[in-house]
Amino acid sequence: MSSDQKHMVEALKLEWKRLWQERLDDKVRAEGIAAGEYEKLFVDKGTIIHATRNYRALSLREILEQHQVENAERFIPPSPQVGGWAKFVKTSITVQKAHQGRRAMLYEEPVKERQQLKKGGRGWLHV
Repeated sequence: MSSDQKHMVEALKLEWKRLWQERLDDKVRAEGIAAGEYEKLFVDKGTIIHATRNYRALSLREILEQHQVENAERFIPPSPQVGGWAKFVKTSITVQKAHQGRRAMLYEEPVKERQQLKKGGRGWLHV
């Protein structure tokens, strides 16, 4: 991979991020509209970039392929349906401790040494 191609991918990613940050949200039609011209991404002003029904969303992978970037999958994280990098790190790399909630602690046998003594049900005994 050449450094020239790497700089081009970084520029495209910055443009992609700017496109999604600056979009106009039409709440009536439930769609996102491009607020400006994004020539590198082949998106014109007013183009619908996100909609709820019967719409094929923009794909950074397809844009990278149009720019003839080699190994375009390398620069794009996997989709959330597959799992993504964060899920991989949580399940494979970090050590997971058994999370024991407060409710589970209520049903355990109480340890007598650690509990504070009660004074006939009228409050706590201050020792």
